[in-house]
Amino acid sequence: MKLKEIDRTAMQAWSPAQQHPIYLATGTSAQQLDATFSTSASLEIFELDLSDPSLDMKSCATFSSSHRYHKLIWGPHSMTSGERVSGVLIAGGENGNVILYDPAKIIAGDADVIIAQKDKHTGPVRALDVNMFQTNLVASGANESEIYIWDLNNFATPMTPGVKTQPLEDISCIAWNRQVQHILASASPSGRATVWDLRKNEPIIKVSDHNNRMHCSGLAWHPDVATQMVLASEDDRLPVIQMWDLRFASSPLRVLESHTRGILAIAWSMADSELLLSCGKDAKILCSNPNTGEVLYEMPMNTQWCFDIQWCPRNPAVLSAASFDGRISVYSIMGGSVDGLRQKQVDQLSSSFGNLDPFGTGQPLPPLQLPQQTAPQCVVLPLKKPPKWIRRPVGASFSFGGKLVTFENAKSQQQPGIEQQQQQHHVYVSQVVTEKEFLARSNQLQEAVQSEGFVSYCQKKINMAQADFEKNVWAFLKVNFEEDSRVKYLELLGYRKEDLRKKVNVPGSCACIKRFTDGSFPFSQRVKDHKQKPEDLGSAKKTFNISVSGDVDGLITQALLTGNFESAVDLCLHDNRMADAIILAIAGGQELLSRTQEKYFAKTQSKITRLITAVVTKNWKEIVQSCDLQNWREALAAVLTYARPDEFAALCDLLGNRLESEGDSLLQTQACLCYICAGNVEKLVACWTKAQDGNNPLSLQDLIEKVVILRKAVQLTQAVDPNAVGALLAEKMSQYANLLAAQGSIAAALTFLPANTNQPNIVQLRDRLCRAQGELPVGQETFKAPHERQPVPKGQAGPVAGQLQGPQAPAQQYYQQVNGLGKVRTALLQGPQNGWNDPPALNRAAKKKKVPDNFLPPVPITSPIMNPLADPQSQMQQPPAPAAPVGAPSFQPPHLPAGQGGYPPAPQTLGPCIVPPAVSKPSTEGAPGAPIGNAIQHVQALPTEKITKKPIPEEHLILKTTFEALIQRCLLSASDPQTKRKLDDANKRLEFLYDKLREQTLSPTIVSGLHNMVKSIETRDYQEGLNIHTHIVSTSNFSETSAFMPVLKVVLTQANKLGV
Repeated sequence: MKLKEIDRTAMQAWSPAQQHPIYLATGTSAQQLDATFSTSASLEIFELDLSDPSLDMKSCATFSSSHRYHKLIWGPHSMTSGERVSGVLIAGGENGNVILYDPAKIIAGDADVIIAQKDKHTGPVRALDVNMFQTNLVASGANESEIYIWDLNNFATPMTPGVKTQPLEDISCIAWNRQVQHILASASPSGRATVWDLRKNEPIIKVSDHNNRMHCSGLAWHPDVATQMVLASEDDRLPVIQMWDLRFASSPLRVLESHTRGILAIAWSMADSELLLSCGKDAKILCSNPNTGEVLYEMPMNTQWCFDIQWCPRNPAVLSAASFDGRISVYSIMGGSVDGLRQKQVDQLSSSFGNLDPFGTGQPLPPLQLPQQTAPQCVVLPLKKPPKWIRRPVGASFSFGGKLVTFENAKSQQQPGIEQQQQQHHVYVSQVVTEKEFLARSNQLQEAVQSEGFVSYCQKKINMAQADFEKNVWAFLKVNFEEDSRVKYLELLGYRKEDLRKKVNVPGSCACIKRFTDGSFPFSQRVKDHKQKPEDLGSAKKTFNISVSGDVDGLITQALLTGNFESAVDLCLHDNRMADAIILAIAGGQELLSRTQEKYFAKTQSKITRLITAVVTKNWKEIVQSCDLQNWREALAAVLTYARPDEFAALCDLLGNRLESEGDSLLQTQACLCYICAGNVEKLVACWTKAQDGNNPLSLQDLIEKVVILRKAVQLTQAVDPNAVGALLAEKMSQYANLLAAQGSIAAALTFLPANTNQPNIVQLRDRLCRAQGELPVGQETFKAPHERQPVPKGQAGPVAGQLQGPQAPAQQYYQQVNGLGKVRTALLQGPQNGWNDPPALNRAAKKKKVPDNFLPPVPITSPIMNPLADPQSQMQQPPAPAAPVGAPSFQPPHLPAGQGGYPPAPQTLGPCIVPPAVSKPSTEGAPGAPIGNAIQHVQALPTEKITKKPIPEEHLILKTTFEALIQRCLLSASDPQTKRKLDDANKRLEFLYDKLREQTLSPTIVSGLHNMVKSIETRDYQEGLNIHTHIVSTSNFSETSAFMPVLKVVLTQANKLGV
């Protein structure tokens, strides 16, 4: 693609690779005249600015010269990094002079820009080249086989490479070797090339083609191989480029014949040895691969001969070409658009007229514009292959399963002169493991689960734990697998019955014990001794007075004598005789005792009154809700001791919720112990996630270890679904499975992935894991043909979804392993066919089959069944459909009309059917219930039986009214017809939900969630409704909710979007 353009008839030279910005020097070309026949000459320097989209190049300086030039080069000699422009311009003149210019002075505008000049050559200097190893050495060539080596540090006296070659002839090309600094090559128009060794000061080899038509116009050394060079011929009879190897110099190694006329100039890219530029008299500029002869790129829109072509040393994708029409063009081999060039031509055409009135119409011409519709965008494609400088030498990419794919484009050690063979590239696939400790702990957990050695696993974790809290957590988890777990929990909380008994039995151990001890025996021992000696009461008989006076004792006595225990208790309480009141209440019955206890607790206030209240009244919820959270251990111990099994988990959850909502981070972490006691896995995950850093793989491993052990404990002690997984736990499990998969443990990741969730990310991960193992995910078919998807009427016995009907051979998977990267897996479902790739036979003729005598074809389905079918007896009374004529197609796919394509089903074995003996033989072997012939019209003409639906229960009627009202509000606000169709469809499909409400077949959890959803709709909080929807879907059976839950999500989403 053309980037820039300079209207000059000139030779050209790019600034060295070290120079930035990039400059292009031009010198007026010798032996060429423009249309004005001007004999003036100049030396100009242009700056290449690719950020400017125009085709014009900025001219930085112009120097009027008295010389015209045959060759111009820009050498890097004496370049310094500090200066903006440096190096030296070397020009070959018409009269045998070699001139050195200072480009910095030219740009600065100085008058004295010539560093030095010599005219030792005979005739014009057509060849110049700078030694890339010693930049102060310049080789020049002229007439009569003259070759000089100039030292820019001592320019006065040049050297010669050796004795002049005979016969004497012009030197058209000269080039230093790119690998060996003392090797120089020269060529003449006669087609002979000479290689000089400057150390020996003589030519070491001469290369010439036996064909006399080889007129050499270009010479270039291979950038990488020291012994290879190319020669170009300008003779139209032999327009070729010959590639020579000096070790096999008897004939060319390769000949490139891409041009149709003589070649005028060549240039070999230093950045990529597979890019060789050539321009010829066929007005083509080609970029070829000299190793293969393939043309990789052709410069577009070139109509003139080019006499000089050069690569830009700094930007390897840029080149310049000087043509005989007085223009220097700058191109890019990376492609692009030529619209800018077209627009420039339009602008030039418009500006040539200006704003004048050339036709005398009295009006200026409007600006010329191209019709947009007739000017398609012209895009120039880049090279056929990526050039070396943008090719990646190495590359790496991670793939699923912790695989690392790497490649390496190693430089081939190819011998020069030998035909280049196809280089083999290797791609390496390796397994990368970065979390070794994580994998080791995961393997230990899997071993514990498989061997069911949970107690030893927990004990090992206790021994390895460094923090006290970690030890407590594992100790609590371990208790779940031991007998009498509640007692063990109490011991972990610090309450041992043996220790308490010892404390009580120690005389004088505390103040409360002293009240009950007399001497050295505890109170309990004295009561026991007292019971063993009842005769002591009889031996100490004394008379006592029964007082019936008016004081309190007398009133109590009167109440007791009359059996009025209630009044006696009230009197005792009034007199603050609590012990007497409680003892009398025991004699008065349970009801009186309960009232007395309430009055006692209301009247007595001490540190342990509320605890005693809870113990007596068994109201542990009050203790859990009201206790100081600093005493959470005591509250949990009380729950462990007294709570009934049916309320134990709820009380532990309640205490855990209080701890988790507290601001103290230490108490928040202790909530995990409560959730472990309750066996609440989901709450444990939430609490642990909040308290710990879940981004670390080892932290996630800690959580999964506890969750897996607790789930196993809950499965042993409680009747729960082992596959039930909450939303948060499913997320953590999928993260864990992702980590395992990233470390290469595909099978382990699959075992930890939740099985009964339909979250998209988990379903996708399961699919990838299954395929990584070479399996198909559960529930997916390997192959689906049209005959596999036959409609089965609701309530009719048919094949399981996803399986072929009739007798089938087991599905077989064939895996074809291909050498190289990965495996190509092809799964074929093998059915009852003649060959593995043959279509099933199409049997249209009727075939007699052994069927029951009382067989009756069922009524075909003519419309979607939206409601449950009526009872079987009502169906039995309907007349059967008439049989199809012989020869009718045995099956047509539902979406095709009769007579069009579709495979028939495999032969089926019909099971027994209890029906009236109306028809003895069916006339076709099509699928039962398939519409055939005129059966559809006949059935449509039958009178339909009206089915009455049960009313929706009163408590659930609000669901129907709320959902229908929301849909109506959305319909009124929606303006998009597509949205309205969605809402209408949703309104119809919600009948599935209403039918389930009528039949009361939904689980209480789903019904409760739907009512919560209605509350969020009433408050216009649709986002909360969507959250409730997600919770219902993730925690319920998919088959129970799949008919209506997606519809509700559509309605809630539209309501949220419309803001109704």
